[in-house]
Amino acid sequence: MSEYLWWGALLRLVQALLQAAPFILTGLVISGVFRRLLGYENTRRLFGEGTWRALPQAWAIGMLLPVCSLGVIPIVRELRKAGLSGGTILAFALSAPLFNPLSLLYGLTLSEPVVILSFALCSLVVITVVGLVWDRLFPNSAGERAESPPVPYGVKRLVSIGVHGARESVGGTALYVLVGVLGVASMSLYLPHGFLQFAMNSDNPWAPLTMTGVAIPAYATPMLAMSQLGSMFQHGNSIGAAFALLALGAGMNFGLAAWMFWNYGPTRALAWFAMLVLVVIALSYGVEKPLQTTTAGAADHTHAFDVYCQPFHGEENDLALMVWERIRRDLQVYELVGAGALAILMLVGLVLRFADPGGRTESWLERPPEEASPDTSDEAPKEPQVGRFDVVVPPAVLGLVSLLVIVAVSVACCFVYYPDQEEVFEELRIWHVEAIAAANDGDVEMAEHFIAVSDEWSRKLEVGTYLREWSLPDYHRTKGEVFRFKLELLRHAAEDGHEDEVDELRTEVSRAYRRLRRAYQDDPTSGN
Repeated sequence: MSEYLWWGALLRLVQALLQAAPFILTGLVISGVFRRLLGYENTRRLFGEGTWRALPQAWAIGMLLPVCSLGVIPIVRELRKAGLSGGTILAFALSAPLFNPLSLLYGLTLSEPVVILSFALCSLVVITVVGLVWDRLFPNSAGERAESPPVPYGVKRLVSIGVHGARESVGGTALYVLVGVLGVASMSLYLPHGFLQFAMNSDNPWAPLTMTGVAIPAYATPMLAMSQLGSMFQHGNSIGAAFALLALGAGMNFGLAAWMFWNYGPTRALAWFAMLVLVVIALSYGVEKPLQTTTAGAADHTHAFDVYCQPFHGEENDLALMVWERIRRDLQVYELVGAGALAILMLVGLVLRFADPGGRTESWLERPPEEASPDTSDEAPKEPQVGRFDVVVPPAVLGLVSLLVIVAVSVACCFVYYPDQEEVFEELRIWHVEAIAAANDGDVEMAEHFIAVSDEWSRKLEVGTYLREWSLPDYHRTKGEVFRFKLELLRHAAEDGHEDEVDELRTEVSRAYRRLRRAYQDDPTSGN
């Protein structure tokens, strides 16, 4: 096999790990909260285990927590230990990676809100139908209920979450995550460069089925899946294929599938997987016509799925340098911070694994405060001493508060990820000029990159405006669509090598940017 295929697979693997790092870190923290703060009994109560509301409750909890299909793995491992039924666990595992406050807000700007809300409702239908049928076929799917030893109040509780996350980061979770990203890397070995550019058109009846085959081994963070949905809406691609991408591309990966096979056995795992795929395909074809956007003109191709194909054409010389440059160019600040924090946690986990294989650290954390020495006098026994910085809070309250804090931080991050107008326009001014310059120089790869960045910032502008003003005039939305349309034309002209069109579109893109900025600055509230 050609050398460039293996370098391409390595690039896709590293990119997936970097994208997943913040979500994996969040998943490790949440799993520690379930085990060390909330406790298994309260976790079962939180998910409504044994009641009719268990499945929709798992769906609702999953929709609030900011994790991806890899970050959900340490959480489902703890839910399994807590003794939840297989249907409830798998409902949570499928719903948690689909939406979170960041991706939901982003998705609402990509198309008509009814489309994204319909997708959310369809996801509830999927997990409810599959979960109910699966629990009916396999009623004894819950594992043996374990009880996590309590950790005394105080700083030990917080330390115990870190210790749990550190051990888990180099334990079973690490193996399943590796399987998950290997699925992404393998796709680039058998999907040639640009193979999926023409496969998802709305007039292609096989588009939902094709997307189903692609989405199963793929890995997409909630934000990446939403951006791909936005590209599909913009290009007038298949709505059914878009739903299949969200349900399976963001909701599943090979690592999660491997966990299911290991814990439930081949028969049960295959039954659940078959039901999931059949329901998703049925809903994909069911929503195709009712939700198809009528305003978007059908394009002949899209670049949204190039990230699943071989990244190199086979003409590059220094492949190692190309891999490094792409990683450096695409790396986001939050991915770098997440990867650094995860690396530190894994280092601590390795130290614990080799220096303390017997779990003496956990035994020390779980050791209750020493009681007062027995007193034979008539005096009442003394209460255990509370440390200076210790605050006595019931574990259930502390666990629920911790989960609410995680959700609140996720919401607060929306204001950081979607900054105010001035910051967005400053970034947009730089990136759209870079896109024009790259297209003018004939550097197609850099032009595509800067155009994609400019497109993303224009969407952040809309979400940030809506967050702060709770409205987005149609006039502003239209100016944004025109700007993105001109960028797309510039991309096509650069790809086709039409220098005259590139020269003409340079002016049109700059004019569209100026009109976009003027629309917001002249009257940022009404758009009149």
